[in-house]
Amino acid sequence: MFREHFGAAMGVLEAPADDGWRRLERPGFLLVAGELGEDPVGFVHVLAIEHEHAHLEQISVLPSHQGRGIGAALVAAARAEARAMGFRRLSLCTFREVPWNGPYYARLGFAEVPESDQAPYEREIRATERRIGLDDVGHRCVMSVALT
Repeated sequence: MFREHFGAAMGVLEAPADDGWRRLERPGFLLVAGELGEDPVGFVHVLAIEHEHAHLEQISVLPSHQGRGIGAALVAAARAEARAMGFRRLSLCTFREVPWNGPYYARLGFAEVPESDQAPYEREIRATERRIGLDDVGHRCVMSVALT
């Protein structure tokens, strides 16, 4: 989908992502979508950043299963789990204009966080994104939703 949207300017987006075992090594949680006994069709990875903040690190749904509400269900489950764990805020970094990124998360209740209001960990994530070249692909932003 990103290749179709951005064309040849993919850069860092073509780098392999961490596998589930690697993700489980980091503080937070991993939720998986799919039928019991079948291969997973999607996942959401949320990092525990600090006492009140959680960060949606990645969400992915197989292309063959998109458009069925699985992503929205994963985001809702991530919000519920983060809330149950005592987090007050869930953030994410995303492409502002990509339809299945910024506008999608806005429909799910997330709002863009101005740079001046970003938490230190969000500024650090954005600095890393700039360093690895994500901003060369498209405009990135931080979004968040209150969990209280």
